[in-house]
Amino acid sequence: MQLAIIGLGRMGANMARRLVRAGHTVHVYNRSQAKTREVEKDGAKGFFSIRELIGSLKAPRIVWLMLPAGDTTGQILSQAAGFLSAGDIIIEGGNSYYKDDIRRAAEFSAKGIFYLDAGISGGIWGLKNGYATMVGGARAAFDTAEPIFKSLAPAGGYMYCGASGSGHFVKMTHNAIEYGMMESLAEGFELLRASPYGEKIDLKQVATTWNSASIVKSWLLELLINIFNDEGALEKTQGYVEDSGEARWAVKEAIDCGVSMEAITASLNKRFTSRQKDVFSSRILSALRHEFGGHMTAQEGEDVKTTSPGAGAAEHARPESRG
Repeated sequence: MQLAIIGLGRMGANMARRLVRAGHTVHVYNRSQAKTREVEKDGAKGFFSIRELIGSLKAPRIVWLMLPAGDTTGQILSQAAGFLSAGDIIIEGGNSYYKDDIRRAAEFSAKGIFYLDAGISGGIWGLKNGYATMVGGARAAFDTAEPIFKSLAPAGGYMYCGASGSGHFVKMTHNAIEYGMMESLAEGFELLRASPYGEKIDLKQVATTWNSASIVKSWLLELLINIFNDEGALEKTQGYVEDSGEARWAVKEAIDCGVSMEAITASLNKRFTSRQKDVFSSRILSALRHEFGGHMTAQEGEDVKTTSPGAGAAEHARPESRG
């Protein structure tokens, strides 16, 4: 099939390459011309304006956006809309909020243009392993573009999710689950390292053993093994963790749906904490412990308590001292 891809970042460029290898004709555009020329070397046809890119396609045209969610995607969608015609298909592959998809699909539908929201997972490994693809929008448009989704994904790795917004809703939920899984692994290995056996336990061997056949076997463990293989990688890594915004949306949706998501919410909060230095809430906790129990604060010294362990335990057994 013939299609255009706008946005040649880590995901978009390798998606273009994978589709070229599968025999599709891929036209590409990126704001940075250097990235366009790089992908041209792998068989794609490069263009240096959106007008030229869309004009190069045969009707019905398929245009796939792989851009950061939010204003950037909105601006390029508006620009592309001016060059599309009734019957064309636009696929939004960023991590957009599903309610934006519902609004955009209605706007494009009024012009006779199909809008599909596609949640994509695969990261930098997608070129080799394929991209799990979750698609929402008109079924007829999905059926037309299905050969593209099939080429991008590994066997069984793509699906039609339903009405507009459903593809990104499923991807949003996927990313929220990912947060919880990553946090669980991080905490478990921190416990192993802090344990009485921590100095002698080979954490890489633990990950390898678990990933051989245990119930927690996963691609995330495989990636963790790669990290342990790179000596000094963790020591050079700062504990600052960003979030894509999708877990925030998922937590809000859970509240609206009356669904309890303790683990995912906690993992999101942990990412917020990772970005802070001298966290104010922790200072309040330390000061409160000092006020009701006489515990030393960090500024006063290293001791945890000013009383003996026995006395402290008795003091905290009294209801009036529990605060």
